[in-house]
Amino acid sequence: MDEIGAGEAAGCGDARAVPAGECEREPHPSDSLRTFGAVVQALREHAGLSRAELAVLVRYSKHTVESVELGRRMPDEAFVDRGEEALGNTGALRKASRFLTRGEAGLAAWFRRWARLERDAASLCTYECRLVPGLLQSEAYARAVFEGTIPLRTDEELEVQLAVRMERQAMLRKRPTVPFSFIVEEHVFRRRFGDTKAMHELVDHVLELTAPRNVTLQVVALEAGLHTCLDGPVQVLETSEGRRLGYSEGQQNGRLISDPKEVSLLCHRYETLRSQALNPKESRDLLERLRGEL
Repeated sequence: MDEIGAGEAAGCGDARAVPAGECEREPHPSDSLRTFGAVVQALREHAGLSRAELAVLVRYSKHTVESVELGRRMPDEAFVDRGEEALGNTGALRKASRFLTRGEAGLAAWFRRWARLERDAASLCTYECRLVPGLLQSEAYARAVFEGTIPLRTDEELEVQLAVRMERQAMLRKRPTVPFSFIVEEHVFRRRFGDTKAMHELVDHVLELTAPRNVTLQVVALEAGLHTCLDGPVQVLETSEGRRLGYSEGQQNGRLISDPKEVSLLCHRYETLRSQALNPKESRDLLERLRGEL
């Protein structure tokens, strides 16, 4: 998390020094905020203005100008309008401001864009071979995952991440007409964590979330052998406009896939794996048997 500069902290400490609302700093700067800030800085420097001089023209404090340029603060409409006038009326700031989004606590930077697409998707397909998909994790399982990651998180960070993960799951219930498809390797459910009670809760949680008609779970049995998705986990969604996008994730990175040919290949692999996995009823039966074996 970015640190507040000493000057900015001092300015916010004096209620007379800055207008109301100027001290509302973004706790989790987004990429779009940083990009907008870079545009402001480039235009300011091109105009030959210092931050203090631009601050006078836009009628905000120097610290606010600095925070916007560093991506630490969401500019309001007045800042954008006055900034346009002060920096040549190029239209760049107004156009860039349309794409501004706030940072999202509890989500990895590389996953935030996909998470936003996920919320409005017309359909979502998920293949996972490492762990139970985030949208199906029980609270205890999610907590264990976060507690075991490196670098270690503070208790506060862990609770934020846990809350965000549980909140994401709500869309399975809130969007009953959206098809959600999950294909998960059997060994994922066999991997032990916590005690028997926690394992029971995980299986029960997965069975409950995948019970509605719009949510489908298929398990790839251990006996299935090699298959089409061995390159790793993948997700594919369809937007409300009918566009298909893909997402793949690895160690400390994630990739949004928009190339139609590549997305088409991922869809073909996913559909092939559907035919190789157990059907939904067989998958539920398998999970219930696993629960009984715990």
